[in-house]
Amino acid sequence: MQFDVDGEQRTVSGGGSLLEALRDELGLRTPKDGCSPQGQCGCCTVLVDGAPRVACVTPVRRVAGRAVTTLAGLDEATRDRWAGAFLATGASQCGFCTPGIIVRLEALQAKGPDAADADAVGRALAAHLCRCTGWQTIGEAFALAGEPTAPALPPRDLDAAARRAGIEGRTPQRVGADVALGHGGFADDSAPPDALVAVGDGAGGWVVAESLAEARAAAGKTQGRRTTLEPQPPLDLPAGPWAVTLRTSWVEPAYLETDAAWCSPGGEPASSLGNGGAFGGKVHATVGAVARELADRHGRPVRVLLSREDTVRQGPKRPPVAAGLRADGSGVVRAYRTAGLAERLAAFAPELDLELVDGAALPTSCDLRAAGWAEVAMLRAALAGRAGPVRSPDGADAAAEVQDGRIAVRVSCGDVLDPVVLRSYCIGAAHMAYSWVTSEGLALDADGAVADLTVRSFGIVRALDTPPITVELDDAAAVRDVPPVNGSDAVFAAVAAAVWIDHGCPTDLPARTT
Repeated sequence: MQFDVDGEQRTVSGGGSLLEALRDELGLRTPKDGCSPQGQCGCCTVLVDGAPRVACVTPVRRVAGRAVTTLAGLDEATRDRWAGAFLATGASQCGFCTPGIIVRLEALQAKGPDAADADAVGRALAAHLCRCTGWQTIGEAFALAGEPTAPALPPRDLDAAARRAGIEGRTPQRVGADVALGHGGFADDSAPPDALVAVGDGAGGWVVAESLAEARAAAGKTQGRRTTLEPQPPLDLPAGPWAVTLRTSWVEPAYLETDAAWCSPGGEPASSLGNGGAFGGKVHATVGAVARELADRHGRPVRVLLSREDTVRQGPKRPPVAAGLRADGSGVVRAYRTAGLAERLAAFAPELDLELVDGAALPTSCDLRAAGWAEVAMLRAALAGRAGPVRSPDGADAAAEVQDGRIAVRVSCGDVLDPVVLRSYCIGAAHMAYSWVTSEGLALDADGAVADLTVRSFGIVRALDTPPITVELDDAAAVRDVPPVNGSDAVFAAVAAAVWIDHGCPTDLPARTT
């Protein structure tokens, strides 16, 4: 069948989804695959006859004879306008979700100013998931992109910006206008067109085929589901006369680019970290080693791709805790045995006893944002009655308060390097903390298997439901020539404490408001 793609007539097989046709048959990489075939993350959004559509759940046969526009098909001036706005406001960090977001916002903006107020932007973003930015900077980018003339922006040192991004993300990261356009260097975008595709078979092995569609069909992949079960904290509180107690549930890191790598025979695999480290979720990703092994076995390049369901089942989770503090600040933290957790808590809270429990239903990791010590910071804040200052293990200080439906953050983390990037990471951390405390959680069934396998079932707070966030940066530290350290993890802990206090410090998270 034929259809118009970015102004050119193209021919595809006519089977499968529009996303499969665009990425795997035509080699177009700006539409991203973040949840396929769930249609819930928005990363693959394109325009069909000018209207935004989620490509992974659009059968390609439905666009026969129609016009499909990807981000790359927008005219150069339009792309530059959006890229500049996203760069200027810090509305893109890893850049995986933003191509789809920009396409949808361009369609919204095309309706005219009367149709594009702040609520309209929030409603448009309801079709998307962004884990990095906390939404607010995306709204700011929309407003900036709608200015009749581009405002004069102060010059920026993008090398310094990238250095700050690497400190906050704890992995090397680029900052530039092209990142928002999806050119962040993601592994699956750079795979050669003749590469075989490998997907998990559900039993610990891999199915290898000529195309992603064939591999998924051979593996019997089915779309993830959402359960009616509610997330429950898995650990019981330790016994004690506690002044304050906290139990956390299983939560999903929910990074958008699912684990991916490719490798040629005898070569080095493409890094699954792409343009970011998924806030610790991909530090120990294994897909690169699998790609190398399969490439050597088959004598051809091999792409290894985890599905959204794979990442939920196999990916590392924040260790759930059950803890209590006495009025004097002493207490007990009970947690699943996790590499590095004992050492982290011994350094951060030597006054607390740690009880490690075996038998975690899901893999756990201390690499995830502020795992373990943020929970202790919350308990300490509840005793003190205020969320800060919190000093992170990196040496950053942060304080937060919730007032009149707004979150105010103050942070000092050494030389700012680039205020746009640091502010973006702090807003993203504040959103992640707010979402974690109020609504995030994974439900497990009676056998301990994850029952929530769709992006929308993780409980991540939408743009419309995110409180306004203000960030005050201590830029005087630059004058004092204080070395830069990670600040967003301290912000995460401080905001989590402030939101928890604002909700009355309920023992169990998530502290749902409905």
